[in-house]
Parts: sequence; C-alpha cells; structure tokens
Amino acid sequence: MKKLLLVVLVLFGLQTQAQQSTLYFCCDSITYWTDQGQGLFVGLDTTGIIHNPDSMTVSWQVCNSDMCYAGDGISAYFGQIVTTDTIKVGYDVYLYENGIAEVCSREDWLVFDGTNWVLLNMIPTSINELTFNKTNNNKIYDLLGRELNEIPVGTIYIKNNKLHITK
Repeated sequence: MKKLLLVVLVLFGLQTQAQQSTLYFCCDSITYWTDQGQGLFVGLDTTGIIHNPDSMTVSWQVCNSDMCYAGDGISAYFGQIVTTDTIKVGYDVYLYENGIAEVCSREDWLVFDGTNWVLLNMIPTSINELTFNKTNNNKIYDLLGRELNEIPVGTIYIKNNKLHITK
C-alpha cells in the first residue's frame, strides 16, 4: 500500500511539474521597431502578444564596433549610434502572469541602408576557393623571408618553396 501511494505521489508531482514548465506566453508574437533620428530609437511591439501579462520588464543591448550600451523599458534611446555603424540589437523581455514567468530573448545584426535599419544578411551566398600562383624563380631566402644573393653554407635556406641546406 505504501509503494502504491508513493508511486501516485511521484506521478502527480511529475505531472504538476510538467504543467508548470509549459510556456504561457508566445515569444514569437513580440517584435521590435527601430527609428533613426539623432541616434537610435528602439521599441518593443507587443500588438501581436497572445496574453495580457501582469507585468513586463525589458532590457535592451545595442552594440557597435566600439562598445555595447544598455537600456531599459518598452523603448530606449541610444544617442551613441550613428548610421555608419553596423549594430547588434538585442533584448530580453521578462513576462509575468499568474505567477508564471517567460523570458523572450532576441539578437539581430542591423545596417542602415540609407533610409532604414535593415537586417544584415549573414548567410553566405557563395564560397570561392583561393588559388595561389606558385612561381619557381630560383630566388633564395633565409628562414625570416629575407632574400639572399648567394646560397649560404651550413644554414637552412628556402629555394622554390622548399627547404635546403648545404654542407
């Protein structure tokens, strides 16, 4: 009887735990917008959000080639960003409803196309093989790459891309 009670309690605990780990919100329904004025404005677009959370906390990160900057709130302003920057925009959104929390995170690389900030497409479209033209010009070099006028005696030298030594 004790074993049966123990099995029932374990199964009930696993079922309760599985129900609590189910995501209540939908991170895919959240996007962000950018606006270029003087600096960079970013904001969270929650018009497509599925539920109405009790509270929401937003943390922004925007990086250029020199530094990363942090901001908080539904929108943030980054005066250090200019249109010549390639930037990384990221956010973490913490959504809370009925004691359940969900964290939505996103990170994108953006470039300014002259009018708007657009996603930087980092998918390679082609890979070209590099070819080197090897020339055997009979020139002689030491191990530091300096050209020599004559073959050295007793030391290693390079001729036609091969190591040699004379005794």
